[in-house]
Amino acid sequence: MAAPTLGRRCVRAAGLWGVSRRAPPPLRLPHRQRAHEQPRRARGAGGLLAAQCERGLFQEVFPAQGTEEQLLELLEPGRPPLTAYCGFDPTADSLHVGHLLAVMALLHFQRAGHNVLAVVGGATARLGDPSGRQRAREPLPAEQVREHARALRAGLERLLENHRELFWAAGGRPLGGAAVLDNAAWLGRQPLLDFLGGAGGRLRMGTLLSRQSCQARLRSPEGMSLAEFLYPALQAYDFLHLHRHHGCRIQLGGADQMGNIMSGYELVTKTTGTDVFGITVPLITSTTGDKLGKTAGNAVWLNRDKTSPFELYQFFVRQQDNIVEKYLKLFTFLPLEEIDHIMEMHAKEPEKWGPQKRLAAEVTKLVHGREGLESAKRCTKALYSSSVEALEAMSDQELHELFRQAPSAELMLEPGMTVLDLCRKANAIPDGPSGYQKITHGGVSINGTRVTNPEAVLILGQHILKNGVSLLRIGKKNYYIIKWLQL
Repeated sequence: MAAPTLGRRCVRAAGLWGVSRRAPPPLRLPHRQRAHEQPRRARGAGGLLAAQCERGLFQEVFPAQGTEEQLLELLEPGRPPLTAYCGFDPTADSLHVGHLLAVMALLHFQRAGHNVLAVVGGATARLGDPSGRQRAREPLPAEQVREHARALRAGLERLLENHRELFWAAGGRPLGGAAVLDNAAWLGRQPLLDFLGGAGGRLRMGTLLSRQSCQARLRSPEGMSLAEFLYPALQAYDFLHLHRHHGCRIQLGGADQMGNIMSGYELVTKTTGTDVFGITVPLITSTTGDKLGKTAGNAVWLNRDKTSPFELYQFFVRQQDNIVEKYLKLFTFLPLEEIDHIMEMHAKEPEKWGPQKRLAAEVTKLVHGREGLESAKRCTKALYSSSVEALEAMSDQELHELFRQAPSAELMLEPGMTVLDLCRKANAIPDGPSGYQKITHGGVSINGTRVTNPEAVLILGQHILKNGVSLLRIGKKNYYIIKWLQL
C-alpha cells in the first residue's frame, strides 16, 4: 500500500531533539523527484500526507514512529476527519508571505475534509517566541497586541473566505470546517499556579533546555529571559487545550517550530495518553537566504494597506526560473499535471514568463480576492504597458497604491492651460529656463506619452483622462498624480 511505502522512504532527522532521549526524532520527508519524472499512476496516491510530501509542502512529521504506524492511515481518504491547528502570533498587524505556507497547509487539510483551527496568539505574543532569534523581541503593550490580534484574525478569516469562494468547487465533496481562535481566550484566564502545577509539572527542564533554540540563546551575550523560556510551555498548553475542547490531534508550523511542536506532543501525550502529531512546512527565504518576515525587514505583507495587490503580484512575477516551479507547488492548488504542462510551455516560450504570471495570479487571488487580482493587473498594464485604458479604469486607491511615494495635487483646469503650467503648478519642474528645457528635451510624460512642447494646451481625453486624472512623470521614476476638480 502507498502509506507504508512512504514511511519506509522517509529518513529520520538528527539534532532536532538535542541530547534528550525522551521522545523519538521527527520524520524528515524526502525531497521527491520532479513530478513529471514519476510514474503517472503513482501521483496523488497515499492520501493527504503523501500528496503534500510530493508537492514539498510538508517537510517533517513528528513523531517518526507514529507517522508510519498511525498518521498515514488516519489521513487516508475515507477515514473520519481529524482536526489540525496552526498558531500565528500578532507581533504585527498583518500576516506576511512568510506565514502563507502555514495557511496553505491548513487549507490542504480542509480540502481533504479535515477540520482546521487558525489560532491567533493574543497571549503568547506578550512573551515572544525565541525560536530562530538571536535576541529578545521588544515587548508590545497589551492594547497594541489586542489590536494586532484583531487585524490578524480578520486577515485569516479573509483568506479562509477567499479560498472557499474562489478555489473550492460547489457541489463537490464537502469542505472541512474552519475557525479562527485567539489563545488569549483561555491563557488569559489561566491562573499562574494552576498552570505551573498542571502543565508545568509535566514538562521536563532537561528537555526544554536541550532545544536548539534555547541552547543558542543561552550561549548568546544577551542570554534568555524566563518569559521566553516559558514560551514553549504556553504553546504546548495551546495544543492541550485545543485537544481537549476541539479534538485537535495535529499541530502545523514552520520548520523553526519543531521544538515547540515537540513540547506540545510531550504535554498532550503525558496528560491524556492520546497520540498526537506535528507537521512542519518549509521556511520561505530571500535570495540571500534570510527568512522573510518583519524582523528581517523584508516582509511582503498580506494586508492591502501595507502591501498592495500590485506589489504582491509583482513579488511573485519576479521569481526566477529556478524557484518558480517549486513555488507553484507550494503556493497554489494547481494539480501537479497542470504545473508540469505550465513548465513545459515555459521551456518553449520563456519570454512569456507564463509560470511566474500564473503563480502571481493564483496567490493574489487567494490573498486579495478576484477584485484584488484585477486591480493588480490594471496597475501592471498601466505602469509597464503605458495603457491609457488601464489608467482610466484605475481608482484613486489604486493610483496611490501604484505610486505610493508620488506627490499628488488637486488642480482646477483653466482655459488655455498648458503643459508648462501643469508642471509648474504641480511643483514638478523648477522655475525658469531649466524647467522649460526639461520639457523640450523629452524629460516629461503625461499619461505615458512623452510631451516636448511646453506651450501645448491641455486636451481632455489626451492629457486629462476620463476619470479626471493625469499621471505626470518627470524623468524615469518621478511621478505626480494630478486630480482635476470641476471638469
